[in-house]
This record gives sequence, C-alpha cells and structure tokens, in this order.
Amino acid sequence: MQRYFVDQECWNNDTLYVSGEDTHHIVRVMRMREGDNLVAIHPEKGPALCEITKVAQDDVHCIVVKWMEEDRELPVHVTIVASLGKGDKLEQIVQKGTELGASAFIPYQAARSVAKWDNKKAVKKIERLQKISKEASEQSERTVVPEVQSVHSLQQLLEIKTHYDHCFFGYADEARHQKSELLSEAFKPLKRGETVLVAFGPEGGFSESEVEKLSNEGFKSIRLGPRILRMETAPLYFLSSLSYMLEEF
Repeated sequence: MQRYFVDQECWNNDTLYVSGEDTHHIVRVMRMREGDNLVAIHPEKGPALCEITKVAQDDVHCIVVKWMEEDRELPVHVTIVASLGKGDKLEQIVQKGTELGASAFIPYQAARSVAKWDNKKAVKKIERLQKISKEASEQSERTVVPEVQSVHSLQQLLEIKTHYDHCFFGYADEARHQKSELLSEAFKPLKRGETVLVAFGPEGGFSESEVEKLSNEGFKSIRLGPRILRMETAPLYFLSSLSYMLEEF
C-alpha cells in the first residue's frame, strides 16, 4: 500500500487531495485510478486508508475509508547531530537514520569536517536531505517525517542543549577503554516521551576542544561498542541499539 504525507491544508475533515510530486508518483509511476486505495498521513491525526475519488491534472482527490492505528515511532525522540562529511555520507545517515526511527537531523560544521557548505550550497543540500527523509519515512511506513534542520555551529549546539532531556556525543576514545560504561547503561535513565540529542564527529573525529566544551556543557560521552566506527555507521549503531533496548528487549 503506497503511503503519502499530506499537508494539513489539503485536508477537509474526511476528504483530501494530494498534489505536487506525489500526484506524478500516484498517476504516472503507480498508475493508480479512481477506486484504488492508498494511505495518506495527516500531520496530526496520523495515517488513514483512503480511496481515490478523482484524478485531475494537478492533483488526486481522495476520501477517508478509515483511520488507522499504528505505533511505528521510537518511544523517545532522537535528534541526530551529524557532522558534515565527504561524498554522500550525510545522505546515508538521513536515509538509514529515518528508517531506524530518528526524529530530526542537524548537520554540524565540525572543526575537522573536510566538507564546507556555503550559504547557497547549504539551502540546496538541506532540501535534498529533507526529500530523502520524506521518501525514507514513506518506505519504512512511519507516521512522521524527520525534520532536517539548518547547519549548526558548536555554539549553537550548546545553546539548544537546554531543550533536551538527555545529551550525548559519540567519542572514539571510549571504545579504546574496556572500563568505559556500556551503551546499555547510558540508556537506562531514558523514559518514554523524553528527548535525546546525540552528536557524532566527522571522519577525523571531534577535536580536543570540542570534546572539552561538550563535556563541560553536560554532554555525556558514550561508547559505541569495542570497535571504531565510521562517521556514517555510528549514528545507525546508536539508533539500532536504542531500538533494541526500548522496543525489543
């Protein structure tokens, strides 16, 4: 069953219309017609099984057959701070991180980030990442689309820290010490509905200055297993472990 996130202004009680690129996908790619069903997701009410009532040139009109009850989101809201990296690493993090339940992503201009985004490039990059987030949400049958925020500096990360219940950062040196606290121990204080901010460094890791400032401001360093992980692997390890601890264990 194809799923589409539909903006609130497109709804009128139990009727709605789908427009934009989703219309092209419904009509041209999926070749759906009047009488076919799809799942439309309201930004507040969640998913609904809908029937197509009219296929127009610029939009597709539907009626709600029934509202659906789904529980697909992580018990806690996780914002991933991903340092800018080479190539498509940030795209991988957003795509796979969305599939694993992240609530939001913040690109971070780390001290050792090889990639540099100017203002013009940043706008296009964020738009591209937001589209990836939406497509991954549809594929993984989620009920929300994680927001990709603007590029943050270290100072901005320290300023938004107060909005979160728990703040962590992945630190490679923790993996080198057998006596470091296990990740499962760091997860124990987490409660349903709380918010988590977790930061990951670039290819060269966090600088000593970044580690010092993050630690001094209340970010807790965490150990992501006994091996050193790539920057695009670390957030996925974190989300997978969190899902197991809170949803499967």
